[in-house]
Amino acid sequence: MQREYIYKPNGEVPPGEQLPDGVRRVALGVEYCGARLRGFQKQKSAAQTVQAYLEQALSSIAAEPVTLVCAGRTDAGVHATGQVIHFDTRAVRPLRAWVQGVNTQLPDEVRVHWAKAVPAQFHARFSARARSYRYLIHSSPTRSAQAAAEVTWTKHPLDLQAMREGAQYLLGQHDFTSFRATQCQAKSPVRELTRLDVARVGQLIVLEVSANAFLHHMVRNITGVLMAVGRGERPPHWVKEVLDSRDRTAGGVTAPPFGLYLVDVQYPQEFALPESEPGPLLVPLALGGLSGQQPQGS
Repeated sequence: MQREYIYKPNGEVPPGEQLPDGVRRVALGVEYCGARLRGFQKQKSAAQTVQAYLEQALSSIAAEPVTLVCAGRTDAGVHATGQVIHFDTRAVRPLRAWVQGVNTQLPDEVRVHWAKAVPAQFHARFSARARSYRYLIHSSPTRSAQAAAEVTWTKHPLDLQAMREGAQYLLGQHDFTSFRATQCQAKSPVRELTRLDVARVGQLIVLEVSANAFLHHMVRNITGVLMAVGRGERPPHWVKEVLDSRDRTAGGVTAPPFGLYLVDVQYPQEFALPESEPGPLLVPLALGGLSGQQPQGS
């Protein structure tokens, strides 16, 4: 017997069902600098979160309480150029109001770049088919003052070729228990990595990783392991040993949040969401563009 559909704001809507009369669903493309923010998710004890700022701004423009759902929650200090959210509202507004109007209500660290009316079956989290992150590393004897909160600094030279060799062991579908945070609540540790590129872009070393979904701290833990390989502390095949151990303690140090960017979320073409450059501005390359960069030595 089929269960009766009961509408929940921002919730999944089964095929064939619709939103209540007068309710519309809107998706937004969001960018933020996480340096002074306490992560994406709203917290009882902290107002400086992306969700709190967005919900306050959206509620102001809609003249009604608005809550939202995001494609992927990011930790404190982590940035995004390609975050996607959606919300349900009864407010009738032109799409530009959800961009320009909302931006007037937001702090400088958070910006909306596009808005689109989406069908009831669109869900920012559950409709996503793939996500991509970039991790930026500045390898230099001294730390840059200008980009202190936008990249991760290391004083050690990194062997990019060794990092690339180590990265190959992680491609494909694996049990990523060794690369998940101990507090990760995902039911399964199995994920499929479709891209893991390492290249030099200007003065930066950039990792680009794409997967169907990610575990908590997964990208930062992968980065920490590859940086150990790049410093020459471990050989490339150690990455496979860490993966096969299925033991988080075997994987070394979690890389800092500062260099991590959520740059893209992929959805089925039927939703026709606007396309944008993955960024950040420090890396003016299209998604997948790192594979064309030469893995120069340290």
